[in-house]
Amino acid sequence: MIIDAKDLILGRMASVAAKKSLLGEKVDIVNCEQAVVSGDKQEVLRLYKQRKERGTFKGPIFFRSPDRFVRRAIRGMLPYKQPKGREAFDRIMCYVGIPPGFQGKQMETIAEANVAKLPSNKYVRVREICRSLGGKV
Repeated sequence: MIIDAKDLILGRMASVAAKKSLLGEKVDIVNCEQAVVSGDKQEVLRLYKQRKERGTFKGPIFFRSPDRFVRRAIRGMLPYKQPKGREAFDRIMCYVGIPPGFQGKQMETIAEANVAKLPSNKYVRVREICRSLGGKV
């Protein structure tokens, strides 16, 4: 299954990807940098910056690359400390943009995770969150 993350809400997309992976399906997510997180832009960026600065050098680790950022969000919806969760997490791959191997292949989108379902225009793209955390996107 190849999911195009363009204009999809991160949490809703991540829950669908986690369920598919737990059922044994390989899930590839492309255009991770174009996924969105709902909420006021300044508030979302402030919360992620606060979470990043909270720990020590040992953790928590926040990825600044959009593909790793999305993969970490999906990991939170899996029982990754159990063998079935680790195996499911290994079946998930995230990509920035569309890699050459996926050009021309059928990509799915998730209708219930579309940004058009939000009641307001308040959202921020994963690319902007990663840039605010210091990523080079």
